[in-house]
Amino acid sequence: MASPLPLVFDAPKRGLPPRHFADLDPADRRAAVTELGLPGFRADQIARQYYARLESEPDAMTDLPAGVRSAIAEKLFPPLLQEIRNVACDDGETRKTLWRAHDGSLLESVLMRYPDRATLCISSQAGCGMACPFCATGQAGLQRNLSTAEIVDQVRSAARAMRDGEIHGGPGRLSNIVFMGMGEPFANYKRVVAAVRRITSAPPDGFGISHRNVTVSTVGLAPAIRKLADEKLGVTLAVSLHTPDDELRDTLVPVNNRWSVREVLDAARYYADSTGRRVSIEYALIRDINDQPWRADMLGTKLRKALGQYAHVNLIPLNPTPGSKWDASPKDVEREFVRRVRAQGVSCTVRDTRGQEIAAACGQLAAES
Repeated sequence: MASPLPLVFDAPKRGLPPRHFADLDPADRRAAVTELGLPGFRADQIARQYYARLESEPDAMTDLPAGVRSAIAEKLFPPLLQEIRNVACDDGETRKTLWRAHDGSLLESVLMRYPDRATLCISSQAGCGMACPFCATGQAGLQRNLSTAEIVDQVRSAARAMRDGEIHGGPGRLSNIVFMGMGEPFANYKRVVAAVRRITSAPPDGFGISHRNVTVSTVGLAPAIRKLADEKLGVTLAVSLHTPDDELRDTLVPVNNRWSVREVLDAARYYADSTGRRVSIEYALIRDINDQPWRADMLGTKLRKALGQYAHVNLIPLNPTPGSKWDASPKDVEREFVRRVRAQGVSCTVRDTRGQEIAAACGQLAAES
């Protein structure tokens, strides 16, 4: 039996920013403004400014008395994220942002506009400790967890960009959130769940984005999958499987040494049964590594048995990182892989690729910087 893989489930708190308004739930917000000597209703005013009007600067919150704005800024709105680079492609419909946190940590988010939706891919950690060898973020290692507010403010910034027409196509609304940026969300479980609650709660307690339009991705931390099921949040679960056999997955996704394919799929079934939601199985197709026809057959068979109608395979053409030995599979191999998975009675689609010319695979922009 393989030796257990040491995992970081809660990175050291060193480097986290001071408490921010977006870290606080409604009760804590009222307590915080009371500590400043203000009436409790000011908490709701500030929340409407932040979550509904997407304003993060107390000086611009004109319904607050001018004399208290500086104190609110100092105590509840410490600097979070500084925009370092903004790069766009796809005729301006895809924009990737590199952020620098207060301690110098780098993280990324990607805003993608489609005809029927606008999706933001957000980070939950600066770097990642899961060590998947084909992933730029995994190659860089883990710097630290992000705070709840650092996660939430990526959403506020993108929602404001959509509202103000900064993305090609004119003013619009941010509709979908995917936790598929830098980091393993379940390795920062408590803050990610808190962020999901802020994202999905109706204003003034959050941004009011539908639970069904929020996707949380994991490489397969089976106990955390079950724990999320018990939260009854109803978000979409995405499992980065990448191969159906333990032998290869031990190498591609080292956490498999702790929880096998079977254990991960059992946890995914528990999630599906608890929520009634289909599970997205993420599969990065890598040339001559995991794209063999027999692996497609095995994947379809295992998913049909483990998840049945709740399984959907999201095939991802690999976005190679500079200098990497990993490459995307040829299109004819990709088509045959899809055909074979579907032949087992499992839904399978190929993800629309965006942003290759702007290094939009997770961690690439940070690595360049």
